[in-house]
Amino acid sequence: MTLDDESIDRLRRSTLAYASEREYTGWDYADGLSSAFVRSLPIESKLVNLAVQETIKRAPVNLRPLFLVEQRRNYKGAALFALATLDLYERSGEDRYAREGRSLLEWLLEAQNDWCAGFGGGGHRHPLQDLSSDGASTPGEVSGVVSTSYAVRALLRGSDALSEPRYADVARTASDFLFEDLAYEEVDEGARINYTASRDGSTDREAYTLNANALGARLLLDLFDRFGDRRLREAATAILEYVASKQTASGGWMYADPPTASHLSMDNFHNGFIVESFLRHRDVTGDDRFEPTLERAATFYRERLFDDDGAPRWDESSAYPRDVHAAAQGIVVFAELGDLAFARRIIEWTRDALYAGGGQFYYQQRRWYTKRFTLMRWCQAWMSYALSRYLRCRRLGASGEAAARPRVPSTE
Repeated sequence: MTLDDESIDRLRRSTLAYASEREYTGWDYADGLSSAFVRSLPIESKLVNLAVQETIKRAPVNLRPLFLVEQRRNYKGAALFALATLDLYERSGEDRYAREGRSLLEWLLEAQNDWCAGFGGGGHRHPLQDLSSDGASTPGEVSGVVSTSYAVRALLRGSDALSEPRYADVARTASDFLFEDLAYEEVDEGARINYTASRDGSTDREAYTLNANALGARLLLDLFDRFGDRRLREAATAILEYVASKQTASGGWMYADPPTASHLSMDNFHNGFIVESFLRHRDVTGDDRFEPTLERAATFYRERLFDDDGAPRWDESSAYPRDVHAAAQGIVVFAELGDLAFARRIIEWTRDALYAGGGQFYYQQRRWYTKRFTLMRWCQAWMSYALSRYLRCRRLGASGEAAARPRVPSTE
């Protein structure tokens, strides 16, 4: 069944209501180490941590209740919910959405990592274990550019929608976080940054995450669009020059530079982040220097990472798993590209394949089964944001942000 805008708006409202009723709190993608079972162990074991984390993450059914995994509010998820809620407030004028949006923004400010040079947002609210570390990381000790990028968008939107300049003032300081804590450095190809920063200042300079660099550029572009500081535009352009230099012949991007630093190849939603960032550069600056890069990327994204019925593929060589996050990012990208018909097709596929009813979306469709459980950030936050973004682009056009507010002249 084809969905019209009114039906999509109802779906958005239901998706937000599901989350709001649970105070935007739930399980997350790799939250296994929030298990009360693991926390009760008398020793810290890397092998145990990895076993529990990966078993819970990969299981076909939700093992989190069995392992007593605590449900928490995710930092990036709160930013996505704030963006969706504030958009609904701007559209409807209903005070309850203003209150919800303000509450989420205040939580983002309260929960931020206060050790950063500027506004550095926050990381995941649960420990993570990787192969290279000795033990589990501590929640709140890491700030990432991806979460911060969405928090900055939310604060800037809140500043407008709620007539609260304080939010924009805080968001502006995120440039200090990017330049200092994320170790912005110029290189032959342009400039690059680290994905994360930690309280102790430790960094890994052996590999760089390409989609995170693109979102860092997007963060600077959002601030340039608001404040007109030419340095932000120049730094964003330099980072995107670096990202563009890593585009493959097929038009997509590997996850990391060098590619051997990650098991991921040209997966769906991370490539979507990059396409979105190049689009934002064009819309904010009016500069078409990246047009060939963007054209190749958009073609790759449409032809290699989505099927004609709107189903998202996992990467350039695998259809499965078909992930709700990939679907949501596809809705955002195609709406911003101006291909609203295909964005709506993805919405319809997601409704048919991963919607449980009552505002609840499931996590993944596998080849032979569906993971019929909900991750609050991964499913609900991303879909509420994507549906809102689609409706906003329908209302304002693909470059809706520039149309929504006059541009501030750039300054030296």
